[in-house]
Amino acid sequence: MFTEKSAVLNAFLFRHACKKYDPTKKISAEDFDFILEAARLSPSSFGLEPWRFLVVQNPALREALRDTAWGAAEKIADCSHFVVLLSRKEAAMRSDYRREMWGGVHGMPSETVVQREDFFKNFAEHDFALYENPRAFDDWAAKQCYIALANMMSAAALIGIDSTPIEGFDMRRTNNLLAENGLINPDEFQAAVMAAFGYRAAEPREKTRRAAEDVVRWIE
Repeated sequence: MFTEKSAVLNAFLFRHACKKYDPTKKISAEDFDFILEAARLSPSSFGLEPWRFLVVQNPALREALRDTAWGAAEKIADCSHFVVLLSRKEAAMRSDYRREMWGGVHGMPSETVVQREDFFKNFAEHDFALYENPRAFDDWAAKQCYIALANMMSAAALIGIDSTPIEGFDMRRTNNLLAENGLINPDEFQAAVMAAFGYRAAEPREKTRRAAEDVVRWIE
């Protein structure tokens, strides 16, 4: 039913932050639907799925994004697919949205929804202090998008597709650009992170990481 462990590790060894894409190679619709489905099925805090995925294939918009996203400048024209992962802002995740997610999407009974709302309120006000300043809630929601991003890149690697996570962009200018093109309501959504997908133009150097004993500590 599940992929062999060696296949998963080989995919992680294959995956790298691709620096240059082959513009002649395109990802099939079936394969990219698979990558998007990995994002859609990703976990999120309280199951609130505070994301939206913009698949930017329009050449003019890609060129405009090149100007606001310096981290994408060498990739956005040649990659097969380019995605802007949006996160919901606090105004788009208030109680009506949360209750719709828990009761409507996840099918929880009404009494469970009430309990979940109480849990979330305590979490947001005390545990993570999300309402202490305007940035805290937005940053918390944006962090959820990185879970979806990781799953997209892993899913892509499992089927031999390259990817590049991109955090190098001017957030204000990018959000303004998306708003000007009618792609977001800036009061409700923001660009959290971006990613390019496609096929490498050259082989990367060998993957290197710190030794396991330097990053893992067992507490027994």
